[in-house]
Amino acid sequence: MSDRKLISTGSPFEKTAGYSRAVVQGNWCFVSGTTGYDYATMVMPDSVEQQTRNALDTISKALIEGGFSLADVVRAHYYVTDRAYVETVFPILGTYFGDIRPAATMIICQLNEPAMKIEIEVTALRG
Repeated sequence: MSDRKLISTGSPFEKTAGYSRAVVQGNWCFVSGTTGYDYATMVMPDSVEQQTRNALDTISKALIEGGFSLADVVRAHYYVTDRAYVETVFPILGTYFGDIRPAATMIICQLNEPAMKIEIEVTALRG
C-alpha cells in the first residue's frame, strides 16, 4: 500500500474546512478546487484572468511539491461564475495545458465567495 502525502499551501481555509491543497496516493495526485487567491498576500485579484493564473500557479506548486508537474495532469474541472468568462479563460488554460490536453469539464456556477470568479481542480497520474 502506498504512503499518503498531504500538501498544504498554508491557507487558513485548509485547517478551518479540514482539507488539503493536494493529496498524493501512490502514482496519483488529487488537487483540491483552487481559487485565484494570492496565498502570499491572501488577496483575491479582481480580474478573472489573474485569478486563473494564480489558481494554476498554486496548482503547479502543489503538484511539484508532490513530485508531479502540470504535464502529469489527466483530468481538469473548471468552475466559472459567469458564462462571459469562458472565452476569456480559454486562452489562459491553453497556455498552461495546450500540449498536455487533459480531459476537462467547465461548469458555470456560484462559488463560495462573491469575489471568486474561477475555481480549478485537477487530477494527475505519474508515469
